[in-house]
Amino acid sequence: MGIFAFGDALAGALSSGAPGSGRSTGTQRKTRSGAPHPTGAPVLRDSVEAGTFEHLFFTSPAKGETDRILRAARRMLDAGRQLRSEARRDGRALTPDERLLTTLTAASVRVFEEILTLARLNKGRVFPSYDYLADATSLGRATVARALHILERIGFLVRQRRFKRVEGDGPGPRYAQTSNVYRAFLPDIVLRYLPRWMRPAPLPDDVVQREAERREEMALMRAALDPQARRKAAEAGALAKILARLEAVIDRNERESQNHPQPLTKSFIKKEQQSWPNRPTPNI
Repeated sequence: MGIFAFGDALAGALSSGAPGSGRSTGTQRKTRSGAPHPTGAPVLRDSVEAGTFEHLFFTSPAKGETDRILRAARRMLDAGRQLRSEARRDGRALTPDERLLTTLTAASVRVFEEILTLARLNKGRVFPSYDYLADATSLGRATVARALHILERIGFLVRQRRFKRVEGDGPGPRYAQTSNVYRAFLPDIVLRYLPRWMRPAPLPDDVVQREAERREEMALMRAALDPQARRKAAEAGALAKILARLEAVIDRNERESQNHPQPLTKSFIKKEQQSWPNRPTPNI
């Protein structure tokens, strides 16, 4: 949420990563040699140590931004239901984007509402556990996990796994999985279906021009690096991957909104809207 600067962040990304991954078996895991595993607890793949990247990941939402995103999610829930109904009635196949929108469920929107509430109250710092979300939404833990997966696929969320260091007996560091961090977005696939009054205002031309110049300067700086420095920048580690994921989401949304994409050719939005006068319309 909001504008995120990545130039300095990517240049200073730390090469920190998760110490391994595995499944918990209730007993201390062993290495291939048969020796006890130094961590003694599983850490999931692509996890990053807590406290090393949150200052770059989190951003405080603008006033009213979380409410606007939630309204869009609720509108898409209605649109998905209407898509399924009309597809069954007309006997037509849904496009890939339409199929993706139809996966949004009421449980997903409820979980998203809780995440947006935490973002508003905590200035964008959102890291609830699955158990917390299950208690807050009165949903099962498995339902919460499915809801987060759906939100991430559509583009409403970017989440990052984390691990933390824990004290324990014996030599060597010890780690344990901790709660994920989340950042909410309003994806372009949803913007196409929103009425004009729900779409965010376009950026001023001078802001767009400055951002394009900044990206061009960063590309020239990377090209001017010697091979060794370029290799280190490419191997910046897990933090650089997180920033790259966030940058890709923001770039995709900005690029699509500036190009004024056309609506889906066979979308139900282009039909007569007699049965649903207030149905969301694409950006034409």
